Amino acid sequence: MRYIELNPVRAKMVNTPTQYPWSSYHRNGRGKTDEIITPHPLYQSLARSEKDRQTAYKALFKEGIADNQLTDIRSAWQTGTPLGNESFLQRVENELKCKVGQARRGRPRVVVEE
Repeated sequence: MRYIELNPVRAKMVNTPTQYPWSSYHRNGRGKTDEIITPHPLYQSLARSEKDRQTAYKALFKEGIADNQLTDIRSAWQTGTPLGNESFLQRVENELKCKVGQARRGRPRVVVEE
């Protein structure tokens, strides 16, 4: 959620997500009515009440996204690779019944038996 909402900030279009008129932050963090936005299950999982969800959502933006996380997100997006831990990737592969992600480049490693 933070990656998307902070895109206009990283692009130096605005200083905060609250300044970007097309941001879902207005709905999720401020509770403004927006007929276009349907609450995402991840947003709904932040808390039980709407007020508590808004508070939790705002807290997500008190710090930015670490450079290594940005790199991981961008790499996954550019390669079409799901981003998650091994368990998540395995569940995606099982559901799709195919291998996901990027194969290791170069020659296969030689296994030396002793």
